[in-house]
Amino acid sequence: MNLRLSKTPTNTLNHSKNRINAPEVLPALDQDRKKRLTAFLKTVEIRFKSLELLNLSFMHRSISNETHLKINNERLEFLGDAILGAVCADLLYHKLWDKPEGDLAKIKSIVVSEEVLSAVALELQIDNLLILSRGEELSGGRTKKTILADALEALIGAIYLDSGYKNAHAFVSRFMKGEIERVLENRHFQDYKSLLQEYCQRHFKKYPIYNLIKRSGPEHERIFWMEVTINGNVYGPATGKNKKSAEQDVARIAYEELIKS
Repeated sequence: MNLRLSKTPTNTLNHSKNRINAPEVLPALDQDRKKRLTAFLKTVEIRFKSLELLNLSFMHRSISNETHLKINNERLEFLGDAILGAVCADLLYHKLWDKPEGDLAKIKSIVVSEEVLSAVALELQIDNLLILSRGEELSGGRTKKTILADALEALIGAIYLDSGYKNAHAFVSRFMKGEIERVLENRHFQDYKSLLQEYCQRHFKKYPIYNLIKRSGPEHERIFWMEVTINGNVYGPATGKNKKSAEQDVARIAYEELIKS
């Protein structure tokens, strides 16, 4: 990687009236990094006043361990996650005026899932701009769905800070409208295990626990029976021709039950 992370701070961002300032002191960029960021902006058709802020959105927390800089994209991710949720809620509210709250919540949970966001990040080629530690790089960090999804959310947060909610809304709308259509037409892959895990981490700060109850049937037609325990409650059982499919099915049962409550 040809990025030079300088300890020399740049000025914090100065925006026009009513614009939010980014409080972080941002590292300087070398010319090669500036060219790559500028090319990215041209490809995705967005503008940035501060390339340093844009760059921050791609800085994974692992890089903090290899530099003296105590900043990474986690704060931007926190901000971007909230904005992403607000934009998606707005789009769904106006598009599906006849749907109840429960249906809107279910669709929203799918379109903002790690599975969808990581795919969008790859489409935008965010993986090529990630700034990772050597260890994270060697472990395949550029292909990890969590890192990709987090970077996309951080980018949304950076757009909001750089040019306001209107532009962040426009950016999110560009790719989320298509994802919403895919969900409505049932053309998306629903990874219920991922959806359930994200839900449990967000609401309970715990992971779901899967338990194989039994196997039944002859060897060539084996049926697996699975349960899942979430926050002390057991859901299932569900069956499948292998453990993976049984886990997906019981995750679906649990997830659909939880979002109704």
